Amino acid sequence: MSRAPGATAAQGLDPRATTRTARLEHVRAPRAPAGSGQLLACGQTVVSPETQRQYSVGKLLGQGGFGQVFLAERAAGAGDVPATVCIKVSMHMDAWLREAYFGLLLHEHPRAIRVFDRFPLVSTAGVLYCLVLEHAAHGDLSTFLARTAKPWTEPATRREIAGVLEVLRKLHRGQVLHRDLTPMNVFVCDGRRLKLGDFGIVRQQSDRRGVTARTMNLLTAPSELVDRTAPKWQARDDVYQVGQLLGMLVKGDARARIRTADVRGLACSDHLKEIIHRCIGERRKRYESADEMIAALRTPPAALTHGVVRSLDGVHLAFTGFLSRPRSEAIRAARHAGAIVHGGPSSRTTVVIRGRPNALQAAGQDGGLKLMEIKRLREKGHRITLLNEAQFWRLAGRRLAGRRGTAGATSR
Repeated sequence: MSRAPGATAAQGLDPRATTRTARLEHVRAPRAPAGSGQLLACGQTVVSPETQRQYSVGKLLGQGGFGQVFLAERAAGAGDVPATVCIKVSMHMDAWLREAYFGLLLHEHPRAIRVFDRFPLVSTAGVLYCLVLEHAAHGDLSTFLARTAKPWTEPATRREIAGVLEVLRKLHRGQVLHRDLTPMNVFVCDGRRLKLGDFGIVRQQSDRRGVTARTMNLLTAPSELVDRTAPKWQARDDVYQVGQLLGMLVKGDARARIRTADVRGLACSDHLKEIIHRCIGERRKRYESADEMIAALRTPPAALTHGVVRSLDGVHLAFTGFLSRPRSEAIRAARHAGAIVHGGPSSRTTVVIRGRPNALQAAGQDGGLKLMEIKRLREKGHRITLLNEAQFWRLAGRRLAGRRGTAGATSR
């Protein structure tokens, strides 16, 4: 595994920035390793006291909040470990314990960076905590995209992000949150195969309300968590970070976070735009777990076909798109026909009138905010009938004509 050196400044959204700890009203960088030099020397041989495996330390690949990462070669006789590996070394035991644990938990997972060895090492600087990791041939995703500067194809993007989500699915099913899904912690291995690494700030939640988030990477952390307007990190916030990774792959650029306003300009299908928008959009409407996002990536979208209703009397109705008549006139007609008019779709809505789509919709022709909300509500089992404008005016006109006929008979 290799990665670009981490920035240490506490400002900005540089994709190389390390994960930082938020305390009270502001965000601080984590404490750097003691001393200003390298924790291991090039050419040094380190030995695991448990497995007795020996590793020859090579060049420094990078460093961040955890510590430093070195290229290394394993000594002969340890055939169960690849010849080329990385050694991740730190002076902080807590993150090392978490990474060692999840290395064991995910040891056979094809989409997780493998941990081959884990051991403490006594040095003149104190106790160093070492992990021997799988080496990613192409480095982390941020470095890879900076070097290639090319968008990924949509099939490759869907396949590789779904692969990363398989690791996240295992964590979420165990009530575990990753919280650090950044382009610096996703690695590009042989065949441009993405694997997830760095489990240093993973936390177990005792219930679905989430965990208090004091440590986060500003590049991909949800704004609600950065601004402290949301109290706890939840599975849907891991999903937000995966949505950022998805958008970065489509753009071929990991230097800045994806905004919702950027989504409609992405060079991908409208369906993929909808998935990205739902991941990074309004928090309560995001996919609630990795399972839901995997299903969205692998399942073709349901068509928004028009249905039929016999009357507008008593229906809960919303409008979307441009109508041929003023919206105010349509609302009056709907109310005269006995409908209850909503400002937008909700769990109470039963009918939506669809007008001409706005060319600037968030995620393509079928990807307006209200249309995406209809799809989300349908997924949850709500029955919502879609009508076109012509159907609406016929139903509204039928009710008005009936009222006029009754009034005429009364006057006679």
